[in-house]
Amino acid sequence: MRILSEKKCEREKRLTDLEAKVREEVGKVVDPETGMTFAEMQMITSVKEEAPGVVKVEFIPTSPYCPIAFKLATDIKTAAKKVSGVTKALVYCRGHMMEQQINEMTNK
Repeated sequence: MRILSEKKCEREKRLTDLEAKVREEVGKVVDPETGMTFAEMQMITSVKEEAPGVVKVEFIPTSPYCPIAFKLATDIKTAAKKVSGVTKALVYCRGHMMEQQINEMTNK
């Protein structure tokens, strides 16, 4: 487990400029239930530039039954698209009982 954690830390250190800007912007999204930002809650698990201008953001909601997970996914997508240089934002919810439906609706 520690090796995976170290690899994740190394990968996070090598973020592209666009990935870093997107991570910062989506980290500002506020969870309305707690009033805390996604950065404070460490809900953003991954930001990856899949192709030039195309970013993929993964997040984990506060619970597998979070009633506002779809709204959170939409808020993340909106924040990511605000970043200069982003032409397409893909957002994936992980660990939610309806993650497949949330992901399909958010990225259609």
